[in-house]
Amino acid sequence: MLSIGDAVPDFTITDDAGEAVRRDDLLAEGPFVLYFYPADFTPVCTKQACMFRDIHPELVDAGLRVIGISAQGASSHTAFKEKFDLPFPLLADKDKAVAKAFGVLTMGFMRRASFLIDGQGRVVDRLTADLRVQKHEAFARRAIARFGR
Repeated sequence: MLSIGDAVPDFTITDDAGEAVRRDDLLAEGPFVLYFYPADFTPVCTKQACMFRDIHPELVDAGLRVIGISAQGASSHTAFKEKFDLPFPLLADKDKAVAKAFGVLTMGFMRRASFLIDGQGRVVDRLTADLRVQKHEAFARRAIARFGR
């Protein structure tokens, strides 16, 4: 898994609208939280997405964006976003190449992990907590405190 201080690997991936998103495009907009989750519509993944939705205004106020990533395609992500009113993009890592580059694949399965990435493309903080959404919320709150304006 990427460590604090590591450079974020280069990638190009599609978002929930089917548009290509490059790592450099994300970095150009400043720091962000990138969270990996196993699947749309599963109970813990839904809880995690809704947690990020609920604290999204605080993250934005701190100058941070949220981006989710899992192996489902754009149509699944679009339905997931619409059903739960998610205000952030979801990226489709269908071949799990980005998850592999970040080191969050275990025996072919994507782990639940969150990364805080600064505007220079370095990992500032990270967390892996497969079933504990509250740890991801604490992670997000640390990010807000770190980047808060």
